Amino acid sequence: MIRIPLPPFAILGAAIALGGTPASAQTSCGPREQLVKLLADQYKEGPVGIGLAQPGQVLEVFASSNGTWTMVMTMPDGKACMIAAGDNWEMVTKIKGSPI
Repeated sequence: MIRIPLPPFAILGAAIALGGTPASAQTSCGPREQLVKLLADQYKEGPVGIGLAQPGQVLEVFASSNGTWTMVMTMPDGKACMIAAGDNWEMVTKIKGSPI
């Protein structure tokens, strides 16, 4: 799958705006449930990692089998924002004795 650098942001903005907001007002944030559904439907991405960033903030990485990935930060109020996206995701397994 070939990705143009910002389509997830434009698609999410359009989905959240429900077509009633001008393009200049589109955002890459919205309810987590909508964002997760968008990533699954449009890019076939599912959760592959999760961690606590700041008190109450959760960082998640979603990835697809074809290598696309998206990082999402969810706030305590349930609002989620895409903070990064890209291609060529690979899962790394920690090797016993490895420093990483």
